[in-house]
Amino acid sequence: MEEISLKAQEIFNIGGFGITNSLASTLVVSLVLIAGALIIRRNIRLVPGTFQAAIEMASEQLLELMSSMLGSMKKAEQYFPLIATIFIFIMASNFSGILPGVGSLLVEHGGHEVSLFRSPAADLNFTLAFAIISVITTNVIGMMAVGTFHHIGKFLNFKSPIGFFIGILEIISEFAKIISLSFRLFGNVFAGEVLLTIVAFLAPYVVPLPFLGLEIFVGFIQAFVFAMLTLVSISLHTTLHGEEH
Repeated sequence: MEEISLKAQEIFNIGGFGITNSLASTLVVSLVLIAGALIIRRNIRLVPGTFQAAIEMASEQLLELMSSMLGSMKKAEQYFPLIATIFIFIMASNFSGILPGVGSLLVEHGGHEVSLFRSPAADLNFTLAFAIISVITTNVIGMMAVGTFHHIGKFLNFKSPIGFFIGILEIISEFAKIISLSFRLFGNVFAGEVLLTIVAFLAPYVVPLPFLGLEIFVGFIQAFVFAMLTLVSISLHTTLHGEEH
């Protein structure tokens, strides 16, 4: 049975910097997505084919959803690249963990064999980094949208004791977002990885197929949830106090 490790395992070392199997998977996913984006960009046609039409339809649906949450199509178009990138990258990373060969390709390091690849989101470093990027980016967007001092005023409010206390709660809520976003994604993906490993060991034929289908669904949902929570944060940070959509 494949070893189940909570932390990502180092597969080789470059100048004292350890490369883990989850980082290797992240780099491969990044390269595949970049190559795919360049190929799609070169093959865009005025009259779309089936694949291009499907992408355009999915983009329109996401824009409509974003518009309903942000209250403006202009805002939706402005923040679409960020939300779509987060969704596609996390979804691709989640799907990469259930591809054939992931977990079964082994390399020798430190006197024992370790998996060459591992689902990126099964490493807390990956999900924590994405959560930090999400929270920092949404706050920067908020400062650009409503003004730096107005945005910071939500967190540092010295006008009254109640306002100061609410500001402290706002700061705590931002750190809570980081914890919530990172552990939600990590917990679901790591649990799925453990489940598939155990099922494949106990019943390696046919039986794992329904669980693979479940993991595809979970991978999609978790990417969608992460992107939508980032969008909600953008909506809150780009709305002036007292403004109604």
